[in-house]
Amino acid sequence: MAYYLGIDGGGTKTRCVLTDDSIVLAKSMTGGCSVIRVGEQMAREALHAAIRQVCEASKISSDRISAVCIGVTGAARPAIARKIREMLSELISEGVPTRIEVVGDHEIALEAAFGAGAGVIAIAGTGSIVFGRNAAGQTARAGGWGFAISDEGSGHWIGRRAISLALNARDQGLDTALTAMILHAWKVTTLDELVQQANSTPPPDFPRLFPIVLRAADEGDSIARELLSDAGIKLAELTAIVIRRLAACEVGDGHMASGLPVAMTGSVFRQSPRVREVFYNKLRESFPAIDVRQDLVDPVEGALARARRKSKGADPSDAR
Repeated sequence: MAYYLGIDGGGTKTRCVLTDDSIVLAKSMTGGCSVIRVGEQMAREALHAAIRQVCEASKISSDRISAVCIGVTGAARPAIARKIREMLSELISEGVPTRIEVVGDHEIALEAAFGAGAGVIAIAGTGSIVFGRNAAGQTARAGGWGFAISDEGSGHWIGRRAISLALNARDQGLDTALTAMILHAWKVTTLDELVQQANSTPPPDFPRLFPIVLRAADEGDSIARELLSDAGIKLAELTAIVIRRLAACEVGDGHMASGLPVAMTGSVFRQSPRVREVFYNKLRESFPAIDVRQDLVDPVEGALARARRKSKGADPSDAR
């Protein structure tokens, strides 16, 4: 009996699924395993805990796993991929028959959305990135360059922007519901304390303010609502960049030629209908006939698909 392990390793949570050839045997969820975001030690602890939990629940020892695929934030960088592989190898032997594949989280998301076919996946969770592939197998990406300088439309970006906008409102002598909610969420009472915490080193957990922004928007706060709209616009702009680059690869100019479908995944898309609506409408302005899939993608399904191919001896890149 062959067993496959698919792992979606994000900045906030790690989702792990163990299956055989036909059914799901166990699932687990632990904290984030992004080395960039939480550091090597916490990433190792989260990853090991996720694997141990599915092995214990299924009563399948790790040495019986045939193949593993993990998609993790930052794994496009060889140094990060190497660290994650080392962490996995501490629990799972990389010898025969086990095979381990470490790829970026954008790759398993694209796999889950379109298999080996053409399409574009927009990811907006703790971080963000847009990644796509055209009919010729060429790929392109936009965004996803890290929390400090990029990741537009992500939970981190929204949280950081929320504080910036709240302070800007105070500069203008405006009191907003969002400001009060942020102060309460961070357990501070003054703006001076908020500024000190926001500028601390290491940086605070900005993504935890995303639910606060959602609640403020639901209660009619105009700044929160505009911020969510801005997130949708930023994500649509990144997606348009990828679509145009892939189309240009196919035809040698900037005209749309492929009609690439677009899918979404990540907690920002999942939890905010406003972000999804603005994202869709903004894309339709540029590409009126575009197919934006309404069902959100589950990236761990892409990790499992790649693990199954890996077990059967096929390099996932060969299916492109």
